[in-house]
Amino acid sequence: MRAPQKRIRVLVVDDSALARRAIQDALAQDAGIEVVGLAADAYEAREQIIALEPDVLTLDLQMPLMDGLTFLRILQEHHPVPVVVVSSLTPAGSELAMAALEAGAIDVIQKPDGTRAAAQMSRRLCAQVRAAALSRRGAGASGAAQTAAQTAALAPLATAPDTRRVVLIGASTGGVEALRTVLPRLPADMPPLVVVQHIPPYFSRVMAEHLDRVAAVEVREAVDGDVLRPGLCLIAPGDFHVLLKRQGGQYRLKLSQSPPVNHCRPSVDVLFRSAAEQAGAQAVGVLLTGMGADGARGMQLLRAAGARTIAQSEDSCVVFGMPQAAIAAGAVERIVPLTRIAEAVLDALRKEPAP
Repeated sequence: MRAPQKRIRVLVVDDSALARRAIQDALAQDAGIEVVGLAADAYEAREQIIALEPDVLTLDLQMPLMDGLTFLRILQEHHPVPVVVVSSLTPAGSELAMAALEAGAIDVIQKPDGTRAAAQMSRRLCAQVRAAALSRRGAGASGAAQTAAQTAALAPLATAPDTRRVVLIGASTGGVEALRTVLPRLPADMPPLVVVQHIPPYFSRVMAEHLDRVAAVEVREAVDGDVLRPGLCLIAPGDFHVLLKRQGGQYRLKLSQSPPVNHCRPSVDVLFRSAAEQAGAQAVGVLLTGMGADGARGMQLLRAAGARTIAQSEDSCVVFGMPQAAIAAGAVERIVPLTRIAEAVLDALRKEPAP
């Protein structure tokens, strides 16, 4: 007889009793997750972590006595537990969320503001708690964990600009920090880049602003009709798909709120499929860390169209799901560690694409 699968034990930390109940109800939708404790502040949470030994924490950032970000930093230093931030992503809240990801949080979830939003949050929260339970602590770490050689920009491509070339990157859980490793290594003369990171609404703009500060290319949130150009990296807005369109000898981006694909909007598959049709062998597709299989089918189409395809290696992923699905589908040409993704992209661009 097969032994029952161990349930993921979760501690919910939030100063609002209403929010604690909503998160508990959301997690109750997944039979593989068990909420073992509720804490109203960091001090209660500390005692319950010692007593209950949870597998994952959900954490609000704006709390009395000790704010969530300070608690997260202390926690990661003295008693590391995978943390999913559940917070209000106002502009100020989004800045805190970025700092939380830098401090070691696995992912960020937007607090719901209505019945429909609560249902969407429930699905995403359960998925991210599962991802957090599977995550590799320390994998994909950036900043001080890397050497100067691993974060410095690589040499320019030093080739004549080709308006047909385009680089497409997909990521999910752990992807924000992975992008903070990859983008600073890319030189300013890159072909245009388009990034789909599974991310809540309102947070994508703050993420783009943070990445722009560390990258040689310009990084900003995409808007409908954007024209792609060398040296520009566009980030898909939260809750919008992005599609590539070739018009008049240049690429444009189309934003869409068509139904989620793989339970995701934006979806990596939507971008990759459009690029397979519009760019074909001129594209380079990259899949970074993330839960699930979004991007695998799109990467199959890219490779079938002659594009170069790259996936992050298992040992450097926070969660190996998305790259693993693409590798299993035979869609990946190269598998490399996170710190060599940028180098692999430049190698792919230096190779002559199919006519």
